Amino acid sequence: MNTSSESELYGAPRTDVSQDQGSFRIHFNFPGRNHPDHDDHGYGPLAAVVESFMDPETLISMHPHRNDEIVSWVPSGVMRHNDREENALVTDADHLLVMNSGSGFWHEERTLADDPPLRMLQIFVRPHSLDLTPEIQHGPVPDPVANEWRHLFGPDGSDAPFFVRNDVNFYDARLEEGASVALPEIEGWDTYFYVFEGAVDANNVSFGEAESGLLVGDDSLTVTAREQTVLVAFLVNPDAPITRRGTIGR
Repeated sequence: MNTSSESELYGAPRTDVSQDQGSFRIHFNFPGRNHPDHDDHGYGPLAAVVESFMDPETLISMHPHRNDEIVSWVPSGVMRHNDREENALVTDADHLLVMNSGSGFWHEERTLADDPPLRMLQIFVRPHSLDLTPEIQHGPVPDPVANEWRHLFGPDGSDAPFFVRNDVNFYDARLEEGASVALPEIEGWDTYFYVFEGAVDANNVSFGEAESGLLVGDDSLTVTAREQTVLVAFLVNPDAPITRRGTIGR
């Protein structure tokens, strides 16, 4: 799917890579697989975008991560986090959780019996260096504004409220039917987008729920919502130095 002589838009259908553990179900989206000539399942520092479902009263018991930057984005529902650092954190539509696991971090996730069913994205970013100091970030996010991008995390030192330790910026948008937005852009960086709910058109191509696109090149691209839509986008520096020894984001 050509956007111009300089840029290329690669679409991908709903992933078929999934695991069903009963009350916990996960679907792995690998942005590098959008590109037919790319030999890495990740795309530069963006390793994977994992759609996770947890039923009420589900426990993912204490487990380790290492050399992953893990972001939990919960547009609705509640995800409860506990860890060996005695953090007890609740992530929902008003909060974001970032685990910069570095040299090692243990945590568990759960839902309570009276919690609603949970559907979220867990985003795995490859850090620029191995065995960095473990950190955890948790806090409120700015209120969304209809039909505008909201910048939620970026590289350390960016103007986003949360950071990861490599060149990835993350945005979300809630689009009304018929609304259009241009994909975020930085010269020399590429953009991966994922339709969490709804459907959009981009460059005369339709993308439905759980479908994704990868825009390679510096041309601008506008997406238009065919219905009420929740859309996420990642600006990625494809030439950033990366590590490949994460627990998940290899």
